[in-house]
Amino acid sequence: MSNLFWLTDEQMARLQPYFPKSYGKPRVDDRRVLSGIIFINRNGLRWSDAPREYGPSKTLYNRWKRWSDMGVFARIMNGLAAEGTDQKTIMIDATYLKAHRTASSQRLKKGGRGRLIGRTKGGMNTKLHAVTDSLGRPIRFFISAGQVSVYTGARALVNSIPSADWLLGDRGYDADWFREALNDRGIKPCIPGRKSRDKPVRYDKRRYKRRYRIEIMIGRLKDWRRVATRYDRYPKVFL
Repeated sequence: MSNLFWLTDEQMARLQPYFPKSYGKPRVDDRRVLSGIIFINRNGLRWSDAPREYGPSKTLYNRWKRWSDMGVFARIMNGLAAEGTDQKTIMIDATYLKAHRTASSQRLKKGGRGRLIGRTKGGMNTKLHAVTDSLGRPIRFFISAGQVSVYTGARALVNSIPSADWLLGDRGYDADWFREALNDRGIKPCIPGRKSRDKPVRYDKRRYKRRYRIEIMIGRLKDWRRVATRYDRYPKVFL
């Protein structure tokens, strides 16, 4: 296939420091396996549909599952996000991700949080909550069931939000407790007030216009078909 994806030498050099050490039998070629994982996620394919150039599909899935459980992909994301970020202004937003039939079983594991899939007007969905820097580059992610309000995502992310001067968010994040939590950390909220408020909330309208960057980031992220449509049953693997 002429449209296969392959990681470049420069990209592999940036990713290499986050790889776990290999013990015993050497790992299968990292470039080939990771390129195959990216190809599958970008194109929304089943693991069994992986092109033969990437090797056995079972190898791709096992690496994806094992490194997800070990937190390797989370470390890669956090490490790359920390390189050269401009965090004087950060932004927060959320979006719906459609849950595929293969992921939408509602059986709950005893003692667990469930599948984090909920029923909304648009069907079965998962909600992705994201924080980005001033250029729209992602810093933090959190997922919840689709019907969960943005307040839940904000509450889960507020303690891990990096230090910044400003936080931009739409009026869905207009809550007194959220504003107070940001002020306690020295972050100024730039959030429009809800229309139901008795007194209007003042905010920097010129600064607020920069929030389009996080919307562009979410749009680009959802170009990856296995992100826009959730096929994985387990939330940890999907995240």
